Amino acid sequence: MSNTDQQSFSFLYDRERIKIEKILIDAFKNRKPDSLYEPVKYILSSGGKRLRPLLVLLSAKAVGGSFSKVYNASVAVELLHNFTLVHDDIMDNADKRRGRLTLHKKYDENTAILAGDSLLSVAYEYLLKDCNGRTKYVVSAFTKGLVEVCEGQSLEKDFETTNNVSIYDYKLMIMKKTAAMSEMCCTIGALLGGGSPKEIKAVSLFGKNIGIAFQIQDDLLDITGVEKEFGKKVGGDLIEGKKTFLFISALSKAKGNERKKLLNVIKNKGIKPSEVNEYKNIYEKLEVIDDSKKEIKSYTDRALTQLKILKKEKDRKIFQWLADSLIKRIK
Repeated sequence: MSNTDQQSFSFLYDRERIKIEKILIDAFKNRKPDSLYEPVKYILSSGGKRLRPLLVLLSAKAVGGSFSKVYNASVAVELLHNFTLVHDDIMDNADKRRGRLTLHKKYDENTAILAGDSLLSVAYEYLLKDCNGRTKYVVSAFTKGLVEVCEGQSLEKDFETTNNVSIYDYKLMIMKKTAAMSEMCCTIGALLGGGSPKEIKAVSLFGKNIGIAFQIQDDLLDITGVEKEFGKKVGGDLIEGKKTFLFISALSKAKGNERKKLLNVIKNKGIKPSEVNEYKNIYEKLEVIDDSKKEIKSYTDRALTQLKILKKEKDRKIFQWLADSLIKRIK
């Protein structure tokens, strides 16, 4: 891919992100009461990559549609995403999100729950603004995505009290909790863009596989990232005792003292912040960091193979650019 292409796609992303931000702000302008909508504005003002709206836009265009007819739908998926983040943070008792206090820490849990519910409600409101003759299918895909996210969140919660979690169990969980959302974004974009059944399936599978790669990457960045850039406490998953791809892989490989240390993470429901580097060294010794990078690349490649069906080279290239952007974050 040429530098010109990369610069062009980067410009397009920045341009569309600005448009999405404006619609997000306008969505809650002049709404009352302030006790409900100020917390909503707070969570939306914390930024984010806005990748999910971009998936809606690109999927619509890739099948012959236009950005202009799916802006509201793209905002709807971002509102849904933020709804899941608010509730996820409450369940994890997380202190920070994107480098700022989480909603329930800045306000309180009741306020955060209500603000999350509001995000979900307005998400449907905006989705319906763009619905055309395929309304039934669009709303069905959106709702299916929401249902699967809830199922995935519940599976992850089950992991807290389950000692023997396999890689298969983990992948099933992230297919629902994370990948279902990106798959849904692509499905909705392709539906609203007027795609054929084959085109809709192809971009949906792109979304699903890139979503799996995103989540494994998130697991990896938790232990290899820089807190200022990552926006969350590095090693937070280990501190909370979460069974991530890296942890499950490490436990399946470990023997002797290393296995005992990993089992202690389960037994003690997490580790002390001062122990993070020690466990990072275990991960490096067992090569699970490298395993994670390979897995990320594998699912990204699977996503890219779906793009062959797209008619225009430029549409294939911009999805390739998006996938490349993900890989380049992995050092």
